[in-house]
Amino acid sequence: MSSAIQAEGLSKRYGDTLALDSLDLTVAEGEVYGYLGPNGAGKTTTIRLLLGLHRPSAGRAEVFGIDAWRDPVSAHRRLAYVAGEPFLWPALTSAETFEFMATLHGGADVIYRDLLIERFKLDTEKKVRALSKGNRQKVQLVAALASRADLLILDEPTSGLDPLMEMAFRESVHEAKERGQTVFLSSHILSEVEALCDRVGILREGRLVDEGTLDALRHLSAHTVEITFEDEPPELGPLAGVEVTRAGARALRCEVSGPIGPLIAALANARVVALTSREPSLEEIFLHHYDHGSSGSG
Repeated sequence: MSSAIQAEGLSKRYGDTLALDSLDLTVAEGEVYGYLGPNGAGKTTTIRLLLGLHRPSAGRAEVFGIDAWRDPVSAHRRLAYVAGEPFLWPALTSAETFEFMATLHGGADVIYRDLLIERFKLDTEKKVRALSKGNRQKVQLVAALASRADLLILDEPTSGLDPLMEMAFRESVHEAKERGQTVFLSSHILSEVEALCDRVGILREGRLVDEGTLDALRHLSAHTVEITFEDEPPELGPLAGVEVTRAGARALRCEVSGPIGPLIAALANARVVALTSREPSLEEIFLHHYDHGSSGSG
């Protein structure tokens, strides 16, 4: 499968600050890729390099095999971008903005754009200066999605949107994936990433510290087993790969990072009333990298 995004040894230094450190990243065509990290981790720097807005200090960034810095015009013909902070032309209406941006990009799917305008409940006759941040964000989203670009680069795309509009966004991303478009999604909303993305990369201090499908990442993290007993919980003793804590007068919570067999064996003679087991959420996987201060992380 060919790549929509390819970064090799990609680094960016601003003065004494190393914002991105030797990033190796591949996003396949047709993939929805979630890019996670706190403020200052290097997410926006990565996007600026992919857009050809900043020159890499080292390495290279390619979009569909096109060097993003050396030939940004060709790269931009294949992509559309939504910024976390919408900066548009205040004197234009939304309708005029759509026409202008379609001209810049080389066209738009007008029928689909009308559907998106209805879906996002956008008044296209108001001037941009009169729109709230959420409505300006809708303008960006509609313009980008209607371009039918091969690659959508979305930086905090639901910033300012209410929950109903977030659902409209998710529906639109699913449609883009069904059409074979690639989506590179940088977001702080972990539930959004979990619902939409095929793979996830976690960035910390400019370095990619973990990457994979959610199932693969979950296998690297402990899952939680909560056990309620008929009376006082038993002493389970030391169990390999199991961390046990009290969760109430008659309950234990076990974080299992290895096989669950030793825990089940230890419970064989206990009076168990209820037992629930759940895999870690994306939020728990994400926080694991920051709470434990992973070495060399970014």
